[in-house]
Amino acid sequence: MALVLGGVGGWLFVQGRLPLPWMLGSMVVCTIAALLRLPVAAPPVIRPPMTMVIGVMLGAGFKPEVIGQIPNWLPTIAGLVLFMCACGFACVGYFRKFAGFDPVTAFFAGMPGGLVEMVTVGEEKGGDARIIALIHSARILLVVMTLPFIVQWIGGVPLGGTRVAGPSFQQTPLLAEASLLACGLAGIVVGHWLRLPAKFLLGPMLVSAAVHLAGLSNAVPPFEIVNGAQLVLGVTIGCRFVGTPPRIILRVLVLSVGSTVLLLALTLSFAWLVALVSVHGHVPLILAYSPGGLAEMSLIALALHTEVAFVAAHHIIRVFLVMVCAGPLFGVIIGQRKTADERMTNGE
Repeated sequence: MALVLGGVGGWLFVQGRLPLPWMLGSMVVCTIAALLRLPVAAPPVIRPPMTMVIGVMLGAGFKPEVIGQIPNWLPTIAGLVLFMCACGFACVGYFRKFAGFDPVTAFFAGMPGGLVEMVTVGEEKGGDARIIALIHSARILLVVMTLPFIVQWIGGVPLGGTRVAGPSFQQTPLLAEASLLACGLAGIVVGHWLRLPAKFLLGPMLVSAAVHLAGLSNAVPPFEIVNGAQLVLGVTIGCRFVGTPPRIILRVLVLSVGSTVLLLALTLSFAWLVALVSVHGHVPLILAYSPGGLAEMSLIALALHTEVAFVAAHHIIRVFLVMVCAGPLFGVIIGQRKTADERMTNGE
């Protein structure tokens, strides 16, 4: 039922010429279905193969000329680090003051990325895993739903009705399709061997990027397969809310509207500031800094035909830094608080 409803939502968004119709349409309809407690579900087994398709497609955006552009990324990466600090500080404070979350839940819910990792570490530290998961799911949902329209307005580029991939399945040579499939399967093995986070996305993306950077292939997945992958991606995001009482979902969504406004305001501000000191324009920077999903933001970049490698690379760095730094940073903050509390207890 989730796939059927998602397909209907995608078709409706296509008819309305809305951005990324198959992903956004399925996501919106399945979220509504979860709120109405309809019998929808997204078994975890359906997401990895579709994620592999997106990973291969994103890797295909890494052309040989990208290598010469990497030095130009240094100012934008420095800006990304400052942007992440600002987002974390603002969102953690927001969830503490306005949502009334406990310190652990607020901290891991406010980190700008790494849904699975933040839920896992947050639960280990004593936070509310369900709230953390819902907040991050709502963040991705709201950012992905709103950002395409913001980019469309700022960039003046119509996203509706544009394809995010190349030729149709019938026009793609069999050898090209086989090479893309080989990149995906090899990427899963590499991702598992390197223990990459989101191995079904990053592994195929890295292998596909290596093949395309080396000039061994210029093939991209057929748009029918990419549309199917977007459909499944949207369904799985929407179905994350299944099984949660509608009252809690609505409260989390309302709270997330406030945090999303903060995040988007910071995204636009940093994109404008960094554009002043870099060679990149506002639209690529907005997509690179936006705290949505790697796959989702890269799909928007593909629809705009703009610097997919630049956008994807910055999101990989963001997710990696959040995963590596969140746990130790939380330990340092809690350690400092405990020390301060002990000093107050001792009358110092």
